[in-house]
Amino acid sequence: MTWDRFLLCGTSAAETEPVRLTAGPLNADFVNGNLRMIRHGGTEVLRAIAYVVRDRDWGTYEPALTDLTIDQGADAFSVSYAASCTGPGGSRLAFRATIKGSSDGQLVFDVSALPDSDFETNRCGFCILHPIAGLAGSPVTVEHTDGSVVATKLPDLIDPWQPFKDLRAITHEVRPGVTAQCRMEGDVFEMEDQRNWSDASYKTYVRPLALPWPYVLPAGETNRQTISLRIASDDNTPATIEASGPIRVTLGDPGPALPDVGMIIHPGDVETALANLATLSVLGPQQLLFHYDPTRGHGLDTLRSFARVAAAYPALTTLECVVACSGDLDAELAEVADTVRRANLRLDAIAVSPSVDRQSTPPGSAWPPCPPLEDVYAAARRAFPDIRLGGGMFSYFTELNRKRVPAGLLDFVTHCTCPIVHAADDLSVMQSLEALPFITRSVRAIFGDKPYRIGPSTIAMRQNPYGGATKDNPQGQRIAMANSDPRQNGRFAAAWTIGYAARVAPVGLEMLTLSAFTGPFGVLAASGEPVAERSPRPIFQAIKGLCELAGLKHVAAKTSDETRVLALAGRSSSGKTVVWLTNLTASDVAVDLSEFGRDRIVMTPYAIARIG
Repeated sequence: MTWDRFLLCGTSAAETEPVRLTAGPLNADFVNGNLRMIRHGGTEVLRAIAYVVRDRDWGTYEPALTDLTIDQGADAFSVSYAASCTGPGGSRLAFRATIKGSSDGQLVFDVSALPDSDFETNRCGFCILHPIAGLAGSPVTVEHTDGSVVATKLPDLIDPWQPFKDLRAITHEVRPGVTAQCRMEGDVFEMEDQRNWSDASYKTYVRPLALPWPYVLPAGETNRQTISLRIASDDNTPATIEASGPIRVTLGDPGPALPDVGMIIHPGDVETALANLATLSVLGPQQLLFHYDPTRGHGLDTLRSFARVAAAYPALTTLECVVACSGDLDAELAEVADTVRRANLRLDAIAVSPSVDRQSTPPGSAWPPCPPLEDVYAAARRAFPDIRLGGGMFSYFTELNRKRVPAGLLDFVTHCTCPIVHAADDLSVMQSLEALPFITRSVRAIFGDKPYRIGPSTIAMRQNPYGGATKDNPQGQRIAMANSDPRQNGRFAAAWTIGYAARVAPVGLEMLTLSAFTGPFGVLAASGEPVAERSPRPIFQAIKGLCELAGLKHVAAKTSDETRVLALAGRSSSGKTVVWLTNLTASDVAVDLSEFGRDRIVMTPYAIARIG
């Protein structure tokens, strides 16, 4: 059956189909000028080799390819193309690329770029992605630009900064008897732990972040970079055999309680929420998270509108309060507390974060002025002595990992994630789920058993810590750092949501917030979507399922292929077990349910299914 892309992804636009390049045991997917899923003998060696040009807000140019030639032989392949980027003021960067691969495990990707006028960029050059599954914490050999060679390991817990700098080559074991060396020439490279942003990779990129950015590529000066991958294997090393047949689901032991489900309410959402209280009640979130930002004009009227929602819908309430930190902290937070009282807003908790902490401080940059967090939290505690106090980052785990808050002064810690910081294609977004267990384990390593909340975490970007603003997306495209995403409107978001909850459930969260009620992050549709305006989007059923699981004991649930199907299970005090399955792919997937005394089922693309 051919599925309507609009129903699946909220857009009729199809992604570019990859071209499979093959040379003996070596193969790779060629997509939009770059390489994805580079494998040897069936094992993933690198997740990507991509030539990337970014603007001053870290947005990525999408150059159109011309003069594309692909030659596929029996034991080798080659690709060549030309492309260009047009920057502000009409400045233009043209480049030519060649890719060659051979059956002896050699792969070379070479690019020469030539700006016709001074071209401003934050990054221009190669990014190489090493996968995390099976590699996190494993031994690697690193060669530096000075020729020194060091035996070390990839980080297991997420490194807040660059684990390796001044890189020339990285060598790792692909599988027993097979090693891969990735050599980078033409500039100085360094590695960052992209799991910080929930990317499922370690990224080695060109130009150290300690150097100034944006920077200018001078007119008429050629910039050439080359990536060489050399894979060595024993003659007797067997290839990886892909599992066939239906995906199996197995259950393990019960663990911590599944979290409350939160719902973010922005000031602009209030009237729609009040007009759809019956739908909100059917959905059933246990907690409401009210976003309050005095630096953007929120005040008494905002809190009064929140109070109307809190009075109409029985749930625990938390105020997500941005603190300007522009003067006396006690005076500022006392004013917030007084305004809450005047608005008659019932609160169970408040989470506070300095406004400046919503912006990232990259490696090599100066930290912006900010009062000590100890002082911010103490002032918040004095202003709100009778409710729970939370802190952390209203941005992403990256910022929490780099600025570790004094959690001893808090009742809970919190952060968000976003899967489209660096890439927005369907595969990258779903792969971001792989990084979530590393994030939650890293938080536990930093903060111990402190009560822990995640969210609001949505596909679209709520705020941009890395540039001046999020990207507007009026055409409903798949673009990085966008403040709306078409997949929120389709089945894709429902599949991603169940997958997200499945990945973080073992850590024992206190609350998980994965949507708003309305708007671009919400569960209710706007006009022009696959379903009628104000009716539930497909994600509604996923959030409702999570709400029904809240408080049940999490039961470890595994599948035989977690790149395609994930499982989330909860068990009630009476012993009843409920399992949610999610198909993370755009293809039909057969699932073996013999664990539950049932026949196999076929899950359609991006489907979710309840068992029990």
